[in-house]
Amino acid sequence: MDRSIKAHRELIQIGSHESFLVFDRVKDEFDYPIHFHPEYELNFIHRGDGLRRVVGSNMEEISSLDLVLIGANIPHCWEQHNCTNKGIHEITLQFRSDLFDANILQKTLFKPINDMLERSKNGIVFSEETCKGIIPRLEKLSKIEGIDYFLEIISILYDLAISRNQRILTVSYQNGTSKYDQRLDRFYNHIQNNFARKISLAEVAELTNMSKVSLNRFIKKSTGKTFVEYLNEVRIGYASRWLVERDDSISEIAFDCGFNNLANFNRMFKKSQGCTPTEYRDDFLGIKRVL
Repeated sequence: MDRSIKAHRELIQIGSHESFLVFDRVKDEFDYPIHFHPEYELNFIHRGDGLRRVVGSNMEEISSLDLVLIGANIPHCWEQHNCTNKGIHEITLQFRSDLFDANILQKTLFKPINDMLERSKNGIVFSEETCKGIIPRLEKLSKIEGIDYFLEIISILYDLAISRNQRILTVSYQNGTSKYDQRLDRFYNHIQNNFARKISLAEVAELTNMSKVSLNRFIKKSTGKTFVEYLNEVRIGYASRWLVERDDSISEIAFDCGFNNLANFNRMFKKSQGCTPTEYRDDFLGIKRVL
């Protein structure tokens, strides 16, 4: 993909009186350009081995099964890349951000969905085990109607919300003024490759051939955050992922993510995720089904 190409706004055809839009299709090629939209999108792909998934600053080659929830206005696409398969099955579920009343989402029953929608601003990829369990239910969505259709989608979202081994894909992303140019690529790549050590603004400024003031302004315009805020969000993002995927102690994960002070890590993690690292890990490893 030519990262200098700006993501374009896709217009989703969901009427004001409609709840969801579901596409169930078989494709031989993925050529839709990188795009964004304010609606949420749950995208399932089967037999897509070798496709490259782009979500915000994250790019990954996918395996045969891929299930991702994408929040509002995150640039995303699936590129042909190394995929040679034909007859790739894709199911896309899109729904508006105002589908659920804010008061409903705060109810205990809906809180897992609310928390998942909040996390989706970073993009979420679900485990292969979760994907296999959801496939039959996604495949029947286009065949049911009325209240059964609505309730089944809510049920799917709830089960995804409490599923194990979810993985965050990217940091929070603000689209519209972001520019995919070489400077931004160098910045993103340098942070991704070096977040575990101390990184200075001066170091990155030299890398991008910008002054420190200009670089901070550039980062703020592209990501909506200052250099320090962005760096810490990347670190917290990796910490969240490793708390679920690894058996290491919280202090080990904190240090591996570039935090040299455990108390500071705990404070910043709670500020970002709304819970302590221990609570975050417990929520994923011991699913709570409190109605």
